[in-house]
Amino acid sequence: MADDLVVDLRGRRMETLDDFWDAVSVPCGLPAWFGRNIEAWRDTIQVRGISDLIDRHDAVVVHVDRVGLFSRRNREARALRETFAGRGSRLVVHQPAPEAGRDPSGDETRQAPD
Repeated sequence: MADDLVVDLRGRRMETLDDFWDAVSVPCGLPAWFGRNIEAWRDTIQVRGISDLIDRHDAVVVHVDRVGLFSRRNREARALRETFAGRGSRLVVHQPAPEAGRDPSGDETRQAPD
């Protein structure tokens, strides 16, 4: 059985790549000098040698919600997703749980007036 480092970021909204770097820094043991860019992340999870914590595991599995950064089809989001293409990493994008006051389609629910 593989020894994976599982980083569960569900419930944490990330709008930008900086939000993503902030979210993974501590749970992935990223050093203060980590480059906070796509190429540095690719090296960290594919090539290794940057995070001792990641290096002690067979794979890194990051769980996120399909909101914010991960709901958009932009160049940065696509490039970030592509870094998880190797066998030593996996990005799992989940449909977010419905918020209170919203139906599962994401539309706000409204109550009839009294």
